[in-house]
Amino acid sequence: MATTNSFLNTPTKTPTSTSISKKHHHKQHTADPNRSGSEFKDRFEAYNRLQAAAVAFGEKLPIPEIVAIGGQSDGKSSLLEALLGFRFNVREVEMGTRRPLILQMVHDQSALEPRCRFQEEDSEEYGSPVVLASAIADTIKSRTESLLKRTRAAVSSKPIVMRAEYAHCPNLTIIDTPGFVLKAKKGEPERTPDEILSMVKSLASPPHRIILFLQQSSVEWCSSLWLDTIREIDPSFRRTVIVVSKFDNRLKEFTERWEVDRYLSASGYLGENTRPFFVALPKDRGTISNDEFRRQISQVDAEMLHYLRDSVKGGFDEEKYRSYVGFGCLRDFLEAELQRRYKEAAPATLALLEQRCGEVTADLARMECKINATSDVAHLRKSAMLHAAALCNHVEALIDGAADPAPEQWGKTTEEERLESGIGSWPSVTAEIKPPNATLRLYGGAAFERVMHEFRCATYSIKCPPVSREKVANILLAHTGRGGGRGITEAAAEIARAAARSWLAPLLDTACDRLAFVLGNLFDISIEKNHGNDSNNGHRPVDMEGYIGFHAALRQSYNHFMKDLSKECKQLLRHHLDSVTSPYSHVCYENNFIGSFSSGTNSMYQLNQATASPLCLELSDGGAALRKEAMKDQENKPPEKSAQETTPGKVTESRDALRECQMTVPETPSPDQPSDGNYGIKRELGNCVEVGARKRQPRITGNARNHGQNGESLLFGNGDNISRPVSTYAEICSSAAQHFARIREVLVERSVASTLNSGFLTPCRERLFVALGLNLFAVNDEKFMDMFVAPGAIDSLENERQSLLKRQKILHSCLNEFKSVARAL
Repeated sequence: MATTNSFLNTPTKTPTSTSISKKHHHKQHTADPNRSGSEFKDRFEAYNRLQAAAVAFGEKLPIPEIVAIGGQSDGKSSLLEALLGFRFNVREVEMGTRRPLILQMVHDQSALEPRCRFQEEDSEEYGSPVVLASAIADTIKSRTESLLKRTRAAVSSKPIVMRAEYAHCPNLTIIDTPGFVLKAKKGEPERTPDEILSMVKSLASPPHRIILFLQQSSVEWCSSLWLDTIREIDPSFRRTVIVVSKFDNRLKEFTERWEVDRYLSASGYLGENTRPFFVALPKDRGTISNDEFRRQISQVDAEMLHYLRDSVKGGFDEEKYRSYVGFGCLRDFLEAELQRRYKEAAPATLALLEQRCGEVTADLARMECKINATSDVAHLRKSAMLHAAALCNHVEALIDGAADPAPEQWGKTTEEERLESGIGSWPSVTAEIKPPNATLRLYGGAAFERVMHEFRCATYSIKCPPVSREKVANILLAHTGRGGGRGITEAAAEIARAAARSWLAPLLDTACDRLAFVLGNLFDISIEKNHGNDSNNGHRPVDMEGYIGFHAALRQSYNHFMKDLSKECKQLLRHHLDSVTSPYSHVCYENNFIGSFSSGTNSMYQLNQATASPLCLELSDGGAALRKEAMKDQENKPPEKSAQETTPGKVTESRDALRECQMTVPETPSPDQPSDGNYGIKRELGNCVEVGARKRQPRITGNARNHGQNGESLLFGNGDNISRPVSTYAEICSSAAQHFARIREVLVERSVASTLNSGFLTPCRERLFVALGLNLFAVNDEKFMDMFVAPGAIDSLENERQSLLKRQKILHSCLNEFKSVARAL
């Protein structure tokens, strides 16, 4: 703006906004100066009161305002004192203040001495008048230091409001900002210059504010430090008034008219339609009276014009630049421009005030209802039920799949779930488990399915643990001693059952705890979703924010419901585990008959039909050496009956069965080497089916082949089997691994997934609201009201009501004033 074409109303040879505004203002005074002055003062007072109310209540109203911006040594403080018409050491204040200062200058003919009052912090009321000029600076400093200490900040955008009534000041309101600095003062944070720059930008950015930018004349336009900052805020200078301060320091450089005109035009840097003002103010900082101060200001203006007219050869283009030279021209322009903007903004301000008054009245009515509802049990029950029902609906929606609120903020990665739940890694799992999408932030149903998949990965990573020879011997020898022909098979199955119960049970419990944690997180997400949905739909949510006791009870009931679900699921899964690991379970044998009749040879499990003495089953580490020695001694010799043989008649089929055993399990390790447990799941299952299918054939065909003719022990065999000895310990470990894999697969694929889904997700959809309702609402009124009793809650509501009443009163008063102003326009 420093004068642009946007303010042109009538064509002239050299159109400027200053001349147009001044001519328009002059016409009003010549027509009826008393009426025009009275109207402007009423309008100015109405805006001042509205501005004070906006500052007190935090209202953001588009009130026309002037924001003064400049470096710390560009003469901004001296300009403010000149506008006020008296000095109050504002220069010293500017060097120390870090808060904006709103100066409301009121022209009052009866105020022969300045009457200054400060608006109370967080109130629209003004304090007592400040008489001494030095006390003004002290008040500004003390308020700034107090706020910055309380907020622990280097600067603050909360303004200080000072009202100055004086016969020699114009009707003008200016927001004085802290001066730009390149380096922080001693004792200030290093970030202070950047914070000042950011705050000033935010204050000058609203389009209803006029920017008053000061720069001293000794600085060339091409090297201006802060002109680029102004361009960022107002690129075309449409609402910027540029003031060149300390112009008297530059005057003596001009001797020719073309030099003066070129400098005053500022062409090439500010644009053709931008005209800066050139001012100079008294340099005497001594103690002088207010009358002498104003006389010196007028004298400096006169001396500048005298020099330009008489000391510069040819003078200067007065028609083009006279209205931009001198402090008096700048003051008249600012007052006229602000008056014009007040008049233009009056209709919009009136409409906005009516809207705000209606909003405050509605807020006050809601506050009255809220206060009355604190003792209305029926109303509280209804509101609490609606709130709980909304929570349950949002939980169901999140389980079914949702992306609101933002998963980036409310979701969790797999690692975050482990850490925050306190559960950590999966028990007995040494491998690193990373399910798909482990690094994505998920919640609700997506996070539930990710934990399910992680459980599968953890479960299938566990192999059947190694079993000591002592444990195998204790189980096997006991079974072989009882007869019945099930020794090795039953021993392997019992080892697999025990391993499954020991290693899979902790994994099932961990899965339940992790899933309960995932669903427990939905409480806070549902609360956030409830607020977001209500605000997006334009509906006001059921206001339950002030009732801390109710929210605590609701959260406790929700968490208790999730813990109960976790406990129930653990019991169900433990029941399924007990079922598949029961001695009566045929999980490992359900496909045994398939292929048993298609095979013409007996499997290694014909060894189970032996009723030899348990002492024949060598399970110690020395078994291999004994077998080698025995085979060496028996080579090319007819077999002799063993002393431990109890049943004669063992034929060559027995040796064939032993060979079949060796061919079926070629990977069986030697008894002196550790058993390799790294079988794939499909491989283990295939072996389990094959071995299990062949196991029952001897039972069907009879017991004729159960014993060798020559009484060999089950460990060694004879004939062709001597070249490929088999370890009973390795056979049992291999068979146990196959049984374990089959138990694990049946448990995970047939039982766990369906149990967890029906145990967690279905109750959350169907039983959550009923459970919350029984805990919270199925109580008598006295116990129910205990949730809605909070110390100081009623007092807080009453204080908020009083604040709304006060705000309503002020806004209605401003509305009535603007209605009167609008009728006079």
